[in-house]
Amino acid sequence: MLTGPKLGAMHQPSLFDDPAPPPPALPPGLVVEDGFLSPDEEAALIALVRGLPFAAARYKGYTARRRVVSYGGSFDYDANRLLPAQPLIEALHPLRERAADWAGLAPAALVHALVAEYVPGTPLGWHRDVPDFEEVIGVSLGNPAELRFRPYPPVAPKRADILRLRVEPRSIYLLRGEARWGWQHSVPPVTALRWSITFRTRRAAAGRHPAD
Repeated sequence: MLTGPKLGAMHQPSLFDDPAPPPPALPPGLVVEDGFLSPDEEAALIALVRGLPFAAARYKGYTARRRVVSYGGSFDYDANRLLPAQPLIEALHPLRERAADWAGLAPAALVHALVAEYVPGTPLGWHRDVPDFEEVIGVSLGNPAELRFRPYPPVAPKRADILRLRVEPRSIYLLRGEARWGWQHSVPPVTALRWSITFRTRRAAAGRHPAD
């Protein structure tokens, strides 16, 4: 269970302290926590993912620079449907359990996992996750990245609409509710090698949202 700092360890600001910068504005339903993993835990996961059988992601005939491995389902963007994929490997079960506990979910509810590799220069375009899934939990490894958000559907989109979040290595985030369905997100080209491990819950068929 994650806990906050002990009361006695909290810093008491004085009149001479510089004020802390305000936290970035975030879409409602987005929760972020830095330091979810220890450096040793992150190093072990990086060693694991480096050996996975990555393949280039494909989107409606376009081959992306991002390489991925899917567990529990693989989305066919040409047919617009979810296809079967191998079950989650045992080595990632402990991370799934911790991520589920952090988000207040049962581990078995996280039915899909996607491991993605971003080499320098790799972007991720504007999108919402596919409508077969509901909650989205992401764990970041390796190096920082910027996660950008804009309201969906975009109407005469402009820079002022975009909210930006620096995603630190070893951090975790959750997209739920409005942040999941009322906003798109993207990642501009990364400057250093990083990986993400994303877990998703299945969405009830009766409440499907249309894909982007």
